[in-house]
Amino acid sequence: MQICGIDDAGRGPMLGPLVIAGISLQKKNIKKLSALGVKDSKKLTPKLREQLYKKIIEIVDDYYIAKIPPRSIDASVKKHCLNGLEAKYMAKVVSKLNPDISYVDSCDVNPIRFGKEISKLSDNHKIKSFHRADSRFVVVSAASILAKVTRDKAIMKLRKEYDLGSGYPSDSVTVKFVTKYYKQNNEMPKFVRKSWKPVQKIIDNN
Repeated sequence: MQICGIDDAGRGPMLGPLVIAGISLQKKNIKKLSALGVKDSKKLTPKLREQLYKKIIEIVDDYYIAKIPPRSIDASVKKHCLNGLEAKYMAKVVSKLNPDISYVDSCDVNPIRFGKEISKLSDNHKIKSFHRADSRFVVVSAASILAKVTRDKAIMKLRKEYDLGSGYPSDSVTVKFVTKYYKQNNEMPKFVRKSWKPVQKIIDNN
């Protein structure tokens, strides 16, 4: 029995990719993840997440990570369909890993609807969709670690060139960077999500 866990990272920030990650392994090996100390990535330090990332990859039978660029995010937000974009990529993970059952962290207010959407897009695979699945199921926690580490690496790469803070709209360093860049270049960098309200506000004010 192949069990899959899927989660995202980077849905809220105004820059960088949205990352979707999935892992799959035999049901009997799930306790190996718990034994490692795998839990929701938000409850772990960056250093611990990186160490667990390597160990998770060794334990699981397969994994798949997709990075969704800001231009795709913007196109979906324009159509009011960001959840649809996540469902599409989660279905891609399911199709790649081809498990018997997948547990996903729902970004939709209606987890059942979200699960049905993924199932439809992945050739009717069996999907269990829940809120806070990353803290309820260790397979989803493992996926959340893979997603978070991948997202953090993408941001660290950008940080080598730019002083852009955490990427969150609540971070004054991020807002300052985006505002300054736009004023100087009269356009947004490719890695900024132009559809985010705080970004649109910056464009409107300048």
